[in-house]
Amino acid sequence: MATEVHTVENLNEFATNIRESNKKFTLVYAYNGTGKTRLSSEFKEIGKLLEGKERDTLYFNAFTEDLFWWNNDLDDDNDRFLNINTASHFFDDIEGSSIDDRIRPLLREYFDFNFRIIIEESKVVFSKEIVEEGSSITLNNIKISRGEERIFIWCFFLAIAQIAIEKQEPYDWVDYLYIDDPISSLDDINAIAVAHHLGRILKSENNQIKTVISTHHSLFFNVLCNELGTGARKLLLRQNTDGYNYKWTSDTPFIYHISIIQQLDMAIKEDLLYTYHFNVLRNILEKAANFHGFASWKDCIIVNDDDDEGTLRSRMINVMNHGGYSLFEPTEMVEQNKIVFSEIFENFKRNYKFNKELFNEPEATAL
Repeated sequence: MATEVHTVENLNEFATNIRESNKKFTLVYAYNGTGKTRLSSEFKEIGKLLEGKERDTLYFNAFTEDLFWWNNDLDDDNDRFLNINTASHFFDDIEGSSIDDRIRPLLREYFDFNFRIIIEESKVVFSKEIVEEGSSITLNNIKISRGEERIFIWCFFLAIAQIAIEKQEPYDWVDYLYIDDPISSLDDINAIAVAHHLGRILKSENNQIKTVISTHHSLFFNVLCNELGTGARKLLLRQNTDGYNYKWTSDTPFIYHISIIQQLDMAIKEDLLYTYHFNVLRNILEKAANFHGFASWKDCIIVNDDDDEGTLRSRMINVMNHGGYSLFEPTEMVEQNKIVFSEIFENFKRNYKFNKELFNEPEATAL
């Protein structure tokens, strides 16, 4: 049976709903542009309004990452380091917390470069040991890759989160961790590693802090669903003209291509097809082809070997995908293209036997 859909007017109302649910773990899946970063800010701001509290949320989001930025020494190309904005409360009194020693074992889960945090100069310097001609050499003041930088900042956050979980000063005020998309710019292997590692930390016996995690990364979401299990409240969030819809998922990990197929079906039914939907459809066909072992996505729309209609449809998808159609400047399809798109989509649904209940979306209900 389909899950009931709820509607909220704004992200503040959704953040309040998460708090009132009082679950230890909440996982939120939402596409880019839905407002995940704004949701984390709304959640944090609510904590500042509570009586007797200055704040209650330690968060990781785009603002956290902006506390770090590079000095690349453009003049001499030698003295490179990562600046840190120690004026932020994020770095409150970390001098006495042995933060370097807390970060190192976390970072070793992913990479083997070295670092040194110089708090009084508000910077981090990096180095790496390499072997050349049988001898070990230290490369100092190196610039690490974007992926390595993201992991380092993530481990910095985890180290502070561990202090909060242990209820030690200066982070003993933390009641909530809010984590928004920590794995952007990472490959799938590191996305899995981050989710697995985070799950282990959050499930530690001494952790009494509630955690909210929002992401647009389906693999990261799936792994966390498995890691946190039935103890987590799992939500799918979508934006619409009336505000935001959300619904609970089952304990089965969410498969994001199903949600996309549902959205395409709804766009056809409501006559809201835009040219960029051809890009979305091709993406779905490519994933289906990979899953079923076909050499090309075209095999998912050609029914028979002599299927001339299938060949014509594949050419049309190719043409529409190379037309530069933008999600941010949507153009409505002409009527003939709507007809062809619907035929391709319905043929795909028939061939691959999707559960018909997926396309019977329930009415949205207000809280």
